[in-house]
Amino acid sequence: MQLDKIVAISGRPGLFESEAQTRGGIVARSLIDGKRVTTSVNNQINILSEIQIYCVGKEVHLSEVFEKILKKEEGKIASVSPKASSGDLEAYFFDILNNYDDDRVYPNDIKKIIQWYNILLQKKIINYTE
Repeated sequence: MQLDKIVAISGRPGLFESEAQTRGGIVARSLIDGKRVTTSVNNQINILSEIQIYCVGKEVHLSEVFEKILKKEEGKIASVSPKASSGDLEAYFFDILNNYDDDRVYPNDIKKIIQWYNILLQKKIINYTE
């Protein structure tokens, strides 16, 4: 699972594929609509391969979380909607990662992870292998 070029940009919905680095930011293409955007140093840019989820006693890479979702869903779209209630999101995430730190991982974080998983799956950046 190659997430090195996939980024999340603060203030912009969805995920982006980094295409080039500029003096003050990056040029990226939206995975949702294919439009090209340029960011500045004012935008927070998070590379998905560097994101980790807080768990009790350790941190887990986001790619491992995506693999667990893929396994649970057998390569299909997430069975819970990102717009589901906080309780439903937390219950779903607990099924996937039962030792996550619920004091530091908020329902909005879970919502983003599920949205990102669905986008990456639809764009065939992640895929299920038995």
